[in-house]
Amino acid sequence: MASDRMATPQSSSRQSSSLSSSPMSTRMQSLQVDSVQRWMEDLRHMTEVECMCVLQAKPIGVEEDAQQGELIVGVGTGDHVARNNLQTLLRRALVVSTELGKMFQRLEKGRWQRVHSTAVRANCHVRSLVHEYSTARSTPPEMQKYEKSLLEKCMELTNITERCLHTDDEFFLKSMREAIHEILTDVSDSFSNMIDMALANEIRVLIKQIESSDNVHTIGSAISNLLSLTQDGPQLCSIIAKEGAVVALFKICRQDRFRELYAHALRTVASICCVEEGINQLDKVDGILCLAEILTDESSVEAARAEAAAVVAQITSPHHTSTQHLASFLESMHDIVTALIKLCESASCGEVFLLASAALANITFFDSMACEILLQLNAIQILLQACRDRQRVDTPYSKDQVVTILANLSVLEQCAAEVLQEQGIERLLLLLGEKPTSPSPSEGAACERVQQKAAVTLARLSRDADVAQTAIQLKAVPRLIELCRSPTERNNSDSVLVACLAALRRLAAGCPDSIEAADHQQLIKPRLVDSFLLCSNMEESFV
Repeated sequence: MASDRMATPQSSSRQSSSLSSSPMSTRMQSLQVDSVQRWMEDLRHMTEVECMCVLQAKPIGVEEDAQQGELIVGVGTGDHVARNNLQTLLRRALVVSTELGKMFQRLEKGRWQRVHSTAVRANCHVRSLVHEYSTARSTPPEMQKYEKSLLEKCMELTNITERCLHTDDEFFLKSMREAIHEILTDVSDSFSNMIDMALANEIRVLIKQIESSDNVHTIGSAISNLLSLTQDGPQLCSIIAKEGAVVALFKICRQDRFRELYAHALRTVASICCVEEGINQLDKVDGILCLAEILTDESSVEAARAEAAAVVAQITSPHHTSTQHLASFLESMHDIVTALIKLCESASCGEVFLLASAALANITFFDSMACEILLQLNAIQILLQACRDRQRVDTPYSKDQVVTILANLSVLEQCAAEVLQEQGIERLLLLLGEKPTSPSPSEGAACERVQQKAAVTLARLSRDADVAQTAIQLKAVPRLIELCRSPTERNNSDSVLVACLAALRRLAAGCPDSIEAADHQQLIKPRLVDSFLLCSNMEESFV
């Protein structure tokens, strides 16, 4: 669940104060406002095709002028330049990818004039990107090979599309379409490989900063840049993991002198571990042992423990297909589970509770021993008390984690007595009424999960006669019937309907008199699938 958390804004780089106080410097500094900066950055990509064809992306003016131009565009520290290199590379890559995508579409439609103009634009953008990157960085030899091949193919693409403008021969155009499609596919593949190499090169620079620097600010800035890159999708996370970022970040988390960077480093690790490569790297460096040490260290600040919980939540997510890393996790599970439930109890805010409870929820899915440990640690009391604290449990997402844990604990027989003692049935009925407070699809989905799992938990606990009797006394049956019959009450969710029908049937089995004859005839007596079809097709007014 940690991946659902909104990424926090990254701290801005410290602006350089190395410019002199001359009138020219003053004028240059006056340009450093967001709107002007944005305009000048965008201007680099808003070029006229004809001009670019002539210039072939060559620099204008002498070296001194070029340096002055760079100062006007962005004056900052080396870290600021590094971030700009990455962001510029990603933006230019997006521009080229968009142009290539347009070419594929226009080629299929046979719009030859537009195919050629798009090929010219793509060629210019690629040349510009290659030139800018090689100017900013020394290009690795293996990347130079891709660059040369790519530029040749782009030029070939431009030339062959131009030939198609001067003929109406359908047979010729058909054969050219196939040839162009093949070249275009090669260009796309080569460009993708080149960008991956360039990004890997930039990532290696950041990792080297983390590994070789003793300066907290330099390391923190490099970590911020890595974290920013992880927000651009799984493909980039895979590259970051393969370049050894997880190894470097855990080295930071094992040094007391960098304690203030633990939270930042672990947040980045959690983001990288959304891909299998990240989890594999974590396993190789005994990252789980490091997480356990941070979680159980009472001197660790809450932020570091919360981010360690986020990593645990990420690596134990049921969405991951590989479970090899969980073998080493089992060795530290007791310590981790104990630390996480303590974190839930002491959490100072909703986000900390969400991360700790999400980790616990995931853990209870893959090992029943975790459920037994939680019962021994009075987890039911701690979680139900947290539900009464708006400071800790303040969103449907947090309630989703709590009710997930309760649902998994409810398979154990001794759970029923503790739930009754902590007035947990009342809480489950409140959760059955969970509704979104905004039109957000993610919040609506979270509310559906809360309702479904609350019904599942109630059904499992109702095997105990005392629980069933308490639920009936608290009017659980009318609420379950309402959820079955009214689609809006369950947010039109079929999964909530099935769970409510199952809970209703479990209560009816123990106390048949609690359900009226009409409801029994439609919701209890038929096969479950027939009752489901009846309720899922009901009109809103039928209550």
